[in-house]
Amino acid sequence: MEWSDIEIFLAIAREGTLGAAARKLDLTQPTMGRRLRAFENAVGQTLFQRTAAGFVLTDEGSAILGHAERIEEEALALRRSLAGQGKQLDGTLRLSSSDWFGAHVLSPVLADFSRLHPGIIVELITESRLLSLSRREADLVFRITPFTEPEVISRKLMRIDYALYIRKGDDRPREGDGAGARLITMDEAFSGMPDVAWLKRILPNATVAMRSNNREVQATLCASGAGLAVLPRPLGDRIAAIEPVETTEKPPGRDTWIGYHRDLKRLARLRALLDVVIERLGG
Repeated sequence: MEWSDIEIFLAIAREGTLGAAARKLDLTQPTMGRRLRAFENAVGQTLFQRTAAGFVLTDEGSAILGHAERIEEEALALRRSLAGQGKQLDGTLRLSSSDWFGAHVLSPVLADFSRLHPGIIVELITESRLLSLSRREADLVFRITPFTEPEVISRKLMRIDYALYIRKGDDRPREGDGAGARLITMDEAFSGMPDVAWLKRILPNATVAMRSNNREVQATLCASGAGLAVLPRPLGDRIAAIEPVETTEKPPGRDTWIGYHRDLKRLARLRALLDVVIERLGG
């Protein structure tokens, strides 16, 4: 039995299909199927029921799932521990942030960092999914919610102001009413965001015209005249076609937090990046 076989078993259990698990591990689907059969032969049990909807754990598969996850955690802890001993200013750092923050706030800082430390390769992943620090899906994560995981070292990095934007030349909405105004706001999955509630309260009679979970999409729609949008100022102020609307009450701002796994606190390249990011953005 090899650790890589257990890794394959866990990927199939979590993803539900060979194709999705293969993409997760950057393997081919035939390789996944062959390795799974070899693993089942090694343990002498059928671990998955093959159904039209995908792979479902059998009772035997469910019985070993917890053991496999504990083995995985120990293997990941070993990797993090070894990575955390790295003293050289080379290698790769994987970062995670939202799309607009990565494009408009982090990218200039990372460009400066790359000039200072050309031996370090930075991978910036921008998506709404929260990547796992424990699973080394990312080495450093930027997000708008505080970290609660006990194994994560974190700090508040900066405060982001927001504003209500409109295409230049368009008529301003009537504050306290908003009748006739069209809004661009977050999609239903993010309807609990503070700026969504703020818009409803400030412009109660406005009509929702468009929804998107992507702030840059919202900004582009606003610049095209689709409606008003609440945007982070580091994004909205960069777009020449839109301008902020003066309101008696500002939209709620958001804090940005950074976090990394405690096992990486001595990783030299991570410390170097943190120094630059905190110096440039920390408030």
